[in-house]
Amino acid sequence: MRDLYKRLNIGPFASDEEVATAVEACQHTALKSEALAVLNVKARREEYDRLHGLLCDIGRLRARLGLTHGANWQGDVANDFSLKPDVERSRHDHLMEKLSQAAALYDTYQRWRRHCPWIVAGGFATITLLTLGIGFLSP
Repeated sequence: MRDLYKRLNIGPFASDEEVATAVEACQHTALKSEALAVLNVKARREEYDRLHGLLCDIGRLRARLGLTHGANWQGDVANDFSLKPDVERSRHDHLMEKLSQAAALYDTYQRWRRHCPWIVAGGFATITLLTLGIGFLSP
């Protein structure tokens, strides 16, 4: 399915007059006839808008997951709703990184506890004494 709005350079919420002007200005005869058949009939336009919203959502999801069409699809009708891959990290990747950091910190603690129990005990004692000292000094 073509993205008629994208190909006509208008927004999905364009008025009937804006659609008519864009269709008249279109030089591509197949696109022009398809736009007239779909966007000029109210029931068809409502159905197209519903499908258009769904396909835009799918395109955003595919971009978020890094799924894009191969080079042979570029510029084709099937590529109208594809977006460039989203380079931003997903929430899952962020949480997995935090989990890995916590596991590495715990492993370091366990190694220190096993090999140098007196250092770990001294560190806890120091923190406790500092906390108590700050408690006595504050009014």
